[in-house]
Amino acid sequence: MNSRWTTSGKAVFNIGYHLIWCPKYRRKVLVEKVEKRLKELLIQKSKEINIRIEKMEVMPDHVHLFVKCDTTSSPHWIVQQLKGYTSFILRKEFKELKSRIPTLWTRSYYCESIGHISEKTIKKYIDDQKNK
Repeated sequence: MNSRWTTSGKAVFNIGYHLIWCPKYRRKVLVEKVEKRLKELLIQKSKEINIRIEKMEVMPDHVHLFVKCDTTSSPHWIVQQLKGYTSFILRKEFKELKSRIPTLWTRSYYCESIGHISEKTIKKYIDDQKNK
């Protein structure tokens, strides 16, 4: 089977999400030791919740992740797990984060599903099914 797919007992899938979120007030606090520790924590938590981080970039005022997951992990749940875990630990380890902002992360995030096949191709494939 092609390595782009994952299999379980009941499904074959390729689920990926591009996730972005920011610190409260878009403060540029994700630098130096905080950035390094955040990356470690994201990798640690992703293994714990069984998602795969394919690509990660931490900018001073936002985080970009490209994750792959199984069919039961919603993007909202993934973001909730990652933001909650990292906020709790980072604010405990870096006291300056508590004094600069009331909470580490905003409540919002950006999510886009990423697939191997384009939306246009899928629509055409479904339309073509009637003609078979």
